Amino acid sequence: MTARASHPHSVLVIYTGGTLGMQETPRGLAPGGDIETRLARALEDLPSSLVAGLPAYRLLAFDAPIDSSAATPADWSRLAGDIAARYRDYAGVVVLHGTDTLAWSAASLAYQLQGIDRPVVLTGAMQPLEAKGSDAADNVALALQFAVNPALREVAIAFGGRLIRGTRARKWHTQAGLAFESPNHPLLGERVDGDAVPYLDNGLAHHRDDAPRFELPDYAPLGDGGVARIALWPGITARQLSAWLDDSRLKGALLEVWGGGNLPEDPALLEVLARANDDGKLLAAISQCPHGAINPGDYAAGQGLKAAGVLSGGTMTPEAALTKLVHLLALPLDDIERRRRFLTALVGER
Repeated sequence: MTARASHPHSVLVIYTGGTLGMQETPRGLAPGGDIETRLARALEDLPSSLVAGLPAYRLLAFDAPIDSSAATPADWSRLAGDIAARYRDYAGVVVLHGTDTLAWSAASLAYQLQGIDRPVVLTGAMQPLEAKGSDAADNVALALQFAVNPALREVAIAFGGRLIRGTRARKWHTQAGLAFESPNHPLLGERVDGDAVPYLDNGLAHHRDDAPRFELPDYAPLGDGGVARIALWPGITARQLSAWLDDSRLKGALLEVWGGGNLPEDPALLEVLARANDDGKLLAAISQCPHGAINPGDYAAGQGLKAAGVLSGGTMTPEAALTKLVHLLALPLDDIERRRRFLTALVGER
């Protein structure tokens, strides 16, 4: 941790790993050490007018940085637990995270930290701190600025000059600085002339007035294939679908179907779905299209989803829908309540 003590106007920065903290080695980029000193140095190289307005922060670094492409539901649980145990001592929290699964972690944190009364802002970088033209320090500075804004009372992602709701974000590009998009929801804020400007009408704080109601279940039991993500493709067969859904270890699945909620009119496919539903598995569907909602039943080809008991994910992203399934299946709920909660907007995800 940094030497700075906690203060109600400072920010807790949690470093989990990712490209931001990597350094060049003879074998390519690899996790680098002394993140505290390196981050402070990178921030000091930003324009003085921006640096002068940044809040104090305290750094907590994971002992073993996570490659975000290898992150698991257990990592989501650990991160939420760390935030829940410490957030009261700070104006807000910033999480430094690898970009590959940053949107997944943000969505999961939103479900676990429901009702959070201050900002939790995730960010990362497409290039390491020391790389020429790196976006790392700029993204961290933006996250720090938003993390002390009391009007922001939810989990969000600050990246490329924009602030996106954690349950609405998707990684959109493998290299560009504007790597994240919000396909079906307006931005929560942007950088304007060096200032971090929130768009208050788009935030959760204006839609609720309640106390934190954190839900911190143990996700580890679902980490061994407990929830699957299955994208349909032309020619998919009942045999292939049943290979996933008939597995006794599977508790739920997210289906990515075509258009507004269509799938092949194959009785054998529908029988597999219905059997999984009857076995108590939580099944939901979203569209493979990044924009727009799923409305099963608008076409005859989508009637089977409803008949098989598959829940509509509306406009949810794959990240928000799958992490919601994990979250609900980890809670001690009966099937009716799980289904009700999936169809309910918990943290602005639908």
